[in-house]
Amino acid sequence: MTTQKVHDRVAELRDLLERANRAYYDEAKPFISDREFDEALKELRELEEEHSLQTDNSPTRRVGGQPTSQFPTVEHPVPLLSLDNTYNSDDLRDFDRRVRDRIPEESFTYAVELKFDGAAVRLRYEDYTLKLGATRGDGERGDDITQNIRTIGDVPLSLSDNAPSVLEVRGEAYMEKEAFVRLNEYREENGLQPFANPRNSTAGSLKMQDPREVARRPIRMFIFDLILENSDVERTQKSKMELLRDLGFPVCEHFEVCRTIDEVLDIIEKWDDLRHELPYATDGVVIKVNEEKFREQLGTTSKAPRWAISYKFEADQATTILESITLQVGRLGSITPVAELKAVVLAGTTVKRASLHNEDEIHRKDIRPGDTVVVEKAGEIIPQVLSVVNPARENRPSLFKMPENCPACGEPLVKFEGEVKWRCINQECPPQIRERIIHFASRDAMDIEGMGDAVVDQLVDAGLISSYADLYKLTTADILPLERMAEKSAQNLVDAIQASKLQPFHRVLYAMGIRFVGKTVAKDLASAYSSLDKLMKASSEDLEEVDSIGPKIADSVTSFFKIPSNLEILNDMIEAGLQFEATENEQQSSKLDGKVFVLTGSLPSLTRKEATEWIEKHGGKTTSSVSSNTDFLLAGESAGSKLTKAEKLGIPVIDESTFNEMVNRRTE
Repeated sequence: MTTQKVHDRVAELRDLLERANRAYYDEAKPFISDREFDEALKELRELEEEHSLQTDNSPTRRVGGQPTSQFPTVEHPVPLLSLDNTYNSDDLRDFDRRVRDRIPEESFTYAVELKFDGAAVRLRYEDYTLKLGATRGDGERGDDITQNIRTIGDVPLSLSDNAPSVLEVRGEAYMEKEAFVRLNEYREENGLQPFANPRNSTAGSLKMQDPREVARRPIRMFIFDLILENSDVERTQKSKMELLRDLGFPVCEHFEVCRTIDEVLDIIEKWDDLRHELPYATDGVVIKVNEEKFREQLGTTSKAPRWAISYKFEADQATTILESITLQVGRLGSITPVAELKAVVLAGTTVKRASLHNEDEIHRKDIRPGDTVVVEKAGEIIPQVLSVVNPARENRPSLFKMPENCPACGEPLVKFEGEVKWRCINQECPPQIRERIIHFASRDAMDIEGMGDAVVDQLVDAGLISSYADLYKLTTADILPLERMAEKSAQNLVDAIQASKLQPFHRVLYAMGIRFVGKTVAKDLASAYSSLDKLMKASSEDLEEVDSIGPKIADSVTSFFKIPSNLEILNDMIEAGLQFEATENEQQSSKLDGKVFVLTGSLPSLTRKEATEWIEKHGGKTTSSVSSNTDFLLAGESAGSKLTKAEKLGIPVIDESTFNEMVNRRTE
């Protein structure tokens, strides 16, 4: 390669990596995969070293993204470095050799942890109280996001007096896979750009200016490092994790100590198979020299420690043919282009469809029917088209263009200012009717058992229902003629519909499908306005007096109650006897009045959300961390550090069976 070509290639790689860094850290919209980024970075580093082209502002010297002007900037006393990455065992053995060359006479072990796919943060506690939460930023400086960190339930706001009075911890904020899916569904329904993966959704959420909005995002936290001031105790990574757990910090239970690099490789192989079973995304394994006393001797480079490395799993990707682009109509009228794919196996499942999100995204990636495309599971759950393999092929069809009319009802499509989605605003559009009824009957809304998608389809196709209010007019005789319906199953469905009339006001509000009104907003509205009548009389200005309500939500609520067809449906629901007044605390009993519960581990038949609802329905409340104020720890399988702390404090530990007896919950 000539000197000029080397300089050109270096400039090209630096530009690519700078743009990729901005997209990844600042905009939460990555346009290349982690593997492509790492390969480009490796090539750039090799060219710079071979031709002496290193500069201080090169991406090879950068850690993370730049701090932003939206938050105060804080200096990190101890830099938050990134880790060198590898994708193969040979590189890992080279790492092991370099470590042994630097400490040849020493006996040491490796600590092996899961690598979380989230956003790195630093927390500082002074006088046992959380004083600072900051992003990694460029490694030397980050953004002060303390108010946003305080909204994360996993983060202790204060520590017990057996903790050091001053300490710092590093951790990873993340989103669980199912929570990420629900968040993207909400964003797409409301005309917003979906996040590419849980990591970007977490990073984007932590940079929001309104902590109340951050509190609505399902952010979790794992702590993986501890820094103590003036500590002369020789620690290991293992002992630090145990201390963090004892202090009440959330730590990952999947942690192992290995004596050899072969043992490390065995663990990597194990987790490459098991990672899909975890509730959160992990993109690899972190290997650290376990004994902290060797870390200073091993030292660091400009951006990474020499005593640690991350082994990254290959992304779940496959190549297939995009056969056509179809359109899907959502509950609130959003039109989503969908890639119809030639069936391909991805992460153990057969994938035939993938969301293309919106017209702008299709144009950005230049996706056209007949293309060979790379498909990946975002967050190991949602199939998405990453790129086109053969964009230069002959006879490609013209670029996709959104139709002017709804593909389902033929009404004109509109795009609201500030949104990326085209939308059908016809309230009588058949797919919207179907999706609204499915949402109304869903577990988080009216929780009508047996009212699945297939049953809703049959009821709509048979002309038995055209709105969710029509559900309450159904009889066993209406349902019996439907396919796969016997007398008992028909009666069970009618009984389940009638039982849903007891659902509290806030769940009815959420079930109605008012745009921007999620579960939390519905609870806030039901609390502020104790009846439907009062809520309907409230102006947008009145609604904005509620803490969680902004202008967009307020306008959406008032607009909903101005649509004649919505008022007709509401009248039918009132006549049917649904709950349109809030009862005190929406409680079913006072059995758990004043009792504070902490949940940990996996329960046999209850999700964490369901257990929380049962506790609240009977007057109790839940918190995220165990303290002397905790009354009960409800523990399931793999309880972890919270169980250890509860036992240490003498807090009663109960299982699901005991809890069921406390609230008279039947499991049969």
